[in-house]
Amino acid sequence: MKTTAYLVEEPGGDFVAAEVELEEPRDDEVLVRIVATGLCHTDLTVPTMLPQEMLPTVVGHEGTGVVEKVGAAVTGIEVGDHVVLSFRSCRECGPCRAGDVGYCEQSLLLNYMGMRADGSTTMKRGDQTVFGNFFGQSSLARHALAYADNCVVVDKSLDLARLAPFACGFQTGAGTVLNVLDPAPGESIVVYGAGAVGLAAIAVARGTGVETVVAVDPVGARREAAEAYGATALDPTEEGAAPVEDRVRELTGGGATYAIDTTAIPDVVLQAQRSLRTRGVLVALGLGAPEYTIDAIDLLSTGKIVRSSIEGESDPLVTIPELIALREAGRFDVDHLVTTYPFEKIADAVADSRSGAVVKPVLVWGE
Repeated sequence: MKTTAYLVEEPGGDFVAAEVELEEPRDDEVLVRIVATGLCHTDLTVPTMLPQEMLPTVVGHEGTGVVEKVGAAVTGIEVGDHVVLSFRSCRECGPCRAGDVGYCEQSLLLNYMGMRADGSTTMKRGDQTVFGNFFGQSSLARHALAYADNCVVVDKSLDLARLAPFACGFQTGAGTVLNVLDPAPGESIVVYGAGAVGLAAIAVARGTGVETVVAVDPVGARREAAEAYGATALDPTEEGAAPVEDRVRELTGGGATYAIDTTAIPDVVLQAQRSLRTRGVLVALGLGAPEYTIDAIDLLSTGKIVRSSIEGESDPLVTIPELIALREAGRFDVDHLVTTYPFEKIADAVADSRSGAVVKPVLVWGE
């Protein structure tokens, strides 16, 4: 079938609208008419890393939409269902069987290589191969092929534009709090970087009863968003102020129980480590710098833990419904973090995302 997709044609290039031919769904695939797609940092960084031979490509991994066709082998999903599209996993390897689907042994192939597991591609532009199947969806397009393992069926009354970030950004931040840290109300959390991932972590921490939450971000609007949740917000660039880690330790009574870094800035990760109390835990979520500097003396003398997390240890089929339930109960208030753009304004969405003018851009197709 013919559809419209937004292609990246050269490493780091702009998104360009083009008509492509999308294959019909195979037995294990689901054809989804995309309604909205969140724009994520990963969509902007991965195309800069791809060699020319893997271009043009279609990214996008926070899609929502309506099911139009279902392959013969797919169960639990029907034509007309409303779905949130998340990351893929094989559901058969050791980590998947243990419930750790974010660490699927086939994750690189299923999510990043731009092709199906058998090496075939899903799109063409004329005679030219277009690499799609990004996160099993490539949802910066009018239609996408997805799979039962990354399609989450949701209530048809829900606003699909508001749910798009649940597929990755909100799931990662909130999942890190719920699945990795599982804080008690009397414990404390500091979040470095109050973008979509960081604010989702703050929202769910406060919504589930964590009393002391600190946000560190240089952007005033993002600090205000954190404060609206009841967090204490710090400006790391404030002239004359004490070092950030000292301020965090003062606010948390000697150091935070947990820290989350979303910035991937080495100096900030180091601040996050030093802001922890003895045996505190730092979870590094940001994608950017290839190396971090760790304070070895601090680490070895305090028993602190520095670790990462993929997608907040989430299984989309479980975590996304949990987060939607928290949203409906008023305990995960994130709708206002979303700013919608028509798809043809994708360049504006990219610019606003990079500048920090908006927290979470979501692209929406008109009827």
